[in-house]
Amino acid sequence: MTSAIPPFSADIPPATPLLPVAVATPAHSGVGALLSYASAAPLPPGTLVRVPLGAREVLGVVWDAPEQPLTLPDGRAPRAIAGVLEGIAPLGSSWRRLVEFAARYYQRALGEVALAALPPQLRDLRPEQLARRLRRAATAPPAAPGAIESVAYSPEQARAIAEIDQENGPFLLFGSTGSGKTEVYLHCIARALAADPTAQALVLVPEINLTPQLEARVRARFAPVYGDAALVTLHSGMTPPQRLKSWLAAHTGAARIVLGTRMAVFASFARLALIVVDEEHDASYKQQEGARYHARDLALWRGREEGAKVILGSATPSLESWHASRPATADDPQGGRYRRLYMPSRIGAGALPRVRLVDLGQQPPKAVFAPALLAAITERVQRGEQCLVLLNRRGFAPVLHCHACGWKSDCPHCSAHQVFHKADRSLRCHHCGYASRVPRACPSCGNPDIAPIGRGTEQLEEHLARLLRNVIVEPAGRAARVARIDADTTRAKGALEEQLAQVHAGEVDVLVGTQMVAKGHDFRRITLVAAVQPDGALFSSDFRAPERLFALLMQAGGRAGRDAHYVAAQGGEPPEMWVQTWHPDHPVYAALRRHDWPAFAAQQLDERREAGMPPFAYQALVRADARAQETAQAFLTAAADAARAAQLPGLELVHLFPPVPLAVQRVAGVERAQMLLESPSRAALQAFLAAWQALLHAERPRHKGLVRWLMDVDPQAI
Repeated sequence: MTSAIPPFSADIPPATPLLPVAVATPAHSGVGALLSYASAAPLPPGTLVRVPLGAREVLGVVWDAPEQPLTLPDGRAPRAIAGVLEGIAPLGSSWRRLVEFAARYYQRALGEVALAALPPQLRDLRPEQLARRLRRAATAPPAAPGAIESVAYSPEQARAIAEIDQENGPFLLFGSTGSGKTEVYLHCIARALAADPTAQALVLVPEINLTPQLEARVRARFAPVYGDAALVTLHSGMTPPQRLKSWLAAHTGAARIVLGTRMAVFASFARLALIVVDEEHDASYKQQEGARYHARDLALWRGREEGAKVILGSATPSLESWHASRPATADDPQGGRYRRLYMPSRIGAGALPRVRLVDLGQQPPKAVFAPALLAAITERVQRGEQCLVLLNRRGFAPVLHCHACGWKSDCPHCSAHQVFHKADRSLRCHHCGYASRVPRACPSCGNPDIAPIGRGTEQLEEHLARLLRNVIVEPAGRAARVARIDADTTRAKGALEEQLAQVHAGEVDVLVGTQMVAKGHDFRRITLVAAVQPDGALFSSDFRAPERLFALLMQAGGRAGRDAHYVAAQGGEPPEMWVQTWHPDHPVYAALRRHDWPAFAAQQLDERREAGMPPFAYQALVRADARAQETAQAFLTAAADAARAAQLPGLELVHLFPPVPLAVQRVAGVERAQMLLESPSRAALQAFLAAWQALLHAERPRHKGLVRWLMDVDPQAI
């Protein structure tokens, strides 16, 4: 509950101490990182309080006192802390250090990062409501007696486990899809919890849709020993009460295991002993709004600071992690900072899918599926096996087009097309959300013959259902069923879990989906995966595009043939991955055919070394949003000129590129421009960015029409 503290007034002696408090101040307000408030009672750092800010009362965190005593400017009267959130222990020093590092490194206000990491309900609950939440959190059911089931590990799993048990790490667990990485995680969690009755483990997954499947597996393993309440989840899809309950369980130590998405890296723990980052390469770990932190990198920093072991796992590691885990050689006796652990074989002697490249230049014109691929899908479905068709574009078609006058379904607010969704006959912009009805005729010339261009998952689902309508699934003797899983079909609460359950139960024969079904899922009956249109990423201006494409295709192919016993029972036909491409000789596909991530990574790292790109250099983006593109670019140019004129620290090692529009230049009526900064020295780049903040703040009022500016340190998309 919130206890009242006597307000600071003339009755309180002038010597009443001032406390530094972190609060979420408006962005670019120029308000300091910490504000000073008077308190008649001493409060330890980490105490949650309510404080006045302007005309409002907001949540704050008492912070560590600076070396110099706090003072207020002449003529400024101090304001008093309004109350303390009683019943919640102060946030620990390790959590405060994490927040300070994240704010400093990602160039954001300390209060913004600290308050964003706390459950929103802490800001809104009345004292009596908070007291009820705390009472419920304190009356968790006791753990049921039992023991963790024993598991027979493969030789590769046993070797990885032995190294993790004996060494400090951090570790990069490089295991092929289906090699049993999750079992290694579970063993390490069990070991950590058994070694210390207060120990806690944090398991990060890239996306919400992966949480239920992993949660069920973790709960089945640990609930018999530690009870159901010992495992909690933390992700943005939870309701505010659910999120507060999980946060309190982690903060008090009642939760022994926390499973969550990137936001969970900021959870408050009583005693963190182990951090697992599954699918560590995934771009979803990078926050794209507010403080643009990378959860994987913060997990590594937090593990080092708190003495917790950190395990990064992936079948297609990020090139940054791959380089950081390089073994020592004669030319590089130090090697990388991580220990690389190999698990190249699938559990149960299962075979990785055979990759077959289909040259679209040799196929019938306008064919969506090559005849050989359609025949392979039909054959698999007839035997009762499942197929996965991957197309990373939702909707029916990317654009509607009038062939008479050239009109396209452009979004009126963005420099992008409205996507045609046939199911509800709508045009929707996937950038700003603007939606409209499909016109009966061309709005420009009246031509009634407007047609879709390109394909999305909705169109593929419809097309496949038509092609397979006469296919009978044996031995069930029923017609083949095609289903789709993407962001459109999973909007309703519980829809994703229901659809995944249908796939696992064998009620779906062909699953059409985007990248959300291409990674992490353990589909036991899928034996064929087909990627329909993957070529777009081959010629992207973003230097990370080939890495992301290779990872996506390899992860998608990994959904096939995961159950060796099932494959054998079906007749032993090897699992397959088909890739339809106009460029079958491209090096990305050549490496994919060999399932050779190390060779692909080596080639990519050689190119980046020669070009001076990450991980051999460090980058930051400064973005400006304005009513006009000229205003956005003028602001960035002026800020760069001011930095050069001031000879900011680190400038001699930082290269500032000219400002350019973003790939999608206008979103929701706002023009966007960006400036790339690059340096061979992380320290020089950080020193420059910290010193540049004041100049950026000073430059902003000079550019009428500028909406906002922001920094993105270590950007993942350019």
